[in-house]
Amino acid sequence: MNNNQFCVIMAGGVGSRFWPISRQHCPKQFLDVLGTGKSLLRATFERFSNIIPDSHIFVATNAAYKNMVLETIPEISESQVLCEPVGKNTAPCIAYAAMRIRSIDPTATMVVTPSDHLIINEHHFCEVIQQCFDFVDEKRDVLLTIGLQPTRPETGYGYIQVSKKVTDGKFNKVKTFTEKPNLELARVFVDSGEYFWNSGIFAWSVDAILEAFKEHQNETYELLDSISEHYGTPTEQEAVDRVYPECGGISVDYGIMERCSNVWVRCSDFGWSDLGTWGSIYQHSAKDENGNTLRTDTFSFDTENCIIKLPEGKIAVLEGLKDYIVVDTADVLMVCPRKAEQHIKRFVETVKFETGNKHV
Repeated sequence: MNNNQFCVIMAGGVGSRFWPISRQHCPKQFLDVLGTGKSLLRATFERFSNIIPDSHIFVATNAAYKNMVLETIPEISESQVLCEPVGKNTAPCIAYAAMRIRSIDPTATMVVTPSDHLIINEHHFCEVIQQCFDFVDEKRDVLLTIGLQPTRPETGYGYIQVSKKVTDGKFNKVKTFTEKPNLELARVFVDSGEYFWNSGIFAWSVDAILEAFKEHQNETYELLDSISEHYGTPTEQEAVDRVYPECGGISVDYGIMERCSNVWVRCSDFGWSDLGTWGSIYQHSAKDENGNTLRTDTFSFDTENCIIKLPEGKIAVLEGLKDYIVVDTADVLMVCPRKAEQHIKRFVETVKFETGNKHV
């Protein structure tokens, strides 16, 4: 393991597309959504702890989830949990983490990852991450992202166009980024061989990413840089709480990556899925002979291709459903067509408004 390498796991989201099991009080990164016996956050930590010292792994999260992070990952210290007082998307989160790491080692390289990905070939994944570290260690002024070989014309992912056709295992300059295309355009992307899914996993030197913030998100850079003397001290949280709400809320993709000319991509294929929707969970879950994800205490008749999520011990009888999502919790029952799952965020907002319950 290299003492110059760090990892930041972003775990502050609410995961509203997984409502109603993912809620503000316990979002999806703390849930075992695939039935593996461990939460998504725990699986992410274990994946990176194979190549990075535990003491160099930080988790950026909402302040409300600090204790849940420490319970999930007892191997890290309280100081390794970077608490955002308010959600501001990924750019300020990454800038804060980079400045914190800079206070420890100004020559550091770092990888940034979401907390809710499925990686099937973890051995190959670790090899790719180490190659990314080696690349940014050699080319100190580049920003690197990981692109995944597309297996279908997926409309729920962003795409990265490379400067020329490449194969798995190659680094290349990024030509363009495209956010979530329609189906027709996604088919063109996949057929061209020039486009890769945007994984949202990044690697860079601390200097390179902070220089990019200084140029393209200067207000955020100045705000977080103004409290540099507090990083790693008992006054850090108070200082962060004071300036962080003033940072602009923008993703690192829009705020940094799409504006820089020094962006490279490592084209990869290690069995990846962004577990961001019920559809992605369905794709990777065990199914019965009718294509349903069911437990043994669910009885189905003339029911096909359904996602069923129920509390332990609850018996359900289903008849005549095709391509539906059925999710039951202690206080919410949701039944909707799988093709309408993009409306779930709207469902959440409507329920909150109509009931006056902001915690549903």
